[in-house]
Amino acid sequence: MVWRASVGELLGSAVLVFMIDTIVISSFETQTKTPNLLMSIMIGITITILLLAVFPISGGHITPVISFSAALVGLISLSRAFIYIFAQCIGAILGTLALQAVVSHKIAQTYSLAGCTITVIELGPNGPVVTGIETSQALGLEIICTFILLFASAWLAYDHRQFKALGVLVVFPVIGIVVGILVFISSTLTGKKGYAGAGMNPARCLGSAMIRGGHLWDGHWVFWVGPAISCMVFYIYTKIIPSNHFHANGYRHDFFSVLRALL
Repeated sequence: MVWRASVGELLGSAVLVFMIDTIVISSFETQTKTPNLLMSIMIGITITILLLAVFPISGGHITPVISFSAALVGLISLSRAFIYIFAQCIGAILGTLALQAVVSHKIAQTYSLAGCTITVIELGPNGPVVTGIETSQALGLEIICTFILLFASAWLAYDHRQFKALGVLVVFPVIGIVVGILVFISSTLTGKKGYAGAGMNPARCLGSAMIRGGHLWDGHWVFWVGPAISCMVFYIYTKIIPSNHFHANGYRHDFFSVLRALL
């Protein structure tokens, strides 16, 4: 049933957000020379484990990106996708609340609960200074990284032939590796303090913004609009390529089919 699957998404999202946020904070608190690399490896492992845990319950989405994209492609209905996304957002808020409960106020303030940031305000020699990247840059990275995630890894899970041939013990680690690489690239590429890297998970970004607030709302729309654009582009890509290159079993009513029915 949908509500049981949505509970799995809620819990999976809560654990995901708590784990990833604690990994982000811990990676920088260890004062290693390569915190971004350590963080990326740990996030990739975490993603893999959680996908294996949640997949039997709900399909293992644990991010609005996968739910929305799966609905567009036709793997699940739009109504199920919206229920999943709502559950993921609630789970993200609960995961952030759990994080806030176990970290000190100083760490929560220093790292903004490991939230999704484009810029931060720091005290400079002549007063407050805004450091980070431009909103357009953040939007571009969000679109590119999310599309790569869908194109390079989620594709394996969407195509039932490849998924059956490779199995969960191959597909999910591949997804974890791709996520880890994208986290490393996006958080390192700009070299700008204040930018947390591509979110690729709007629910996680919402959780920290809801609990911490403040500057986490600055440019927050980027972490929703960027992935939404990527999902649409990926969907258009699946419609352009020859049908024999993509085999998916599911709801069998993709976005255009539903739209035509409504009109």
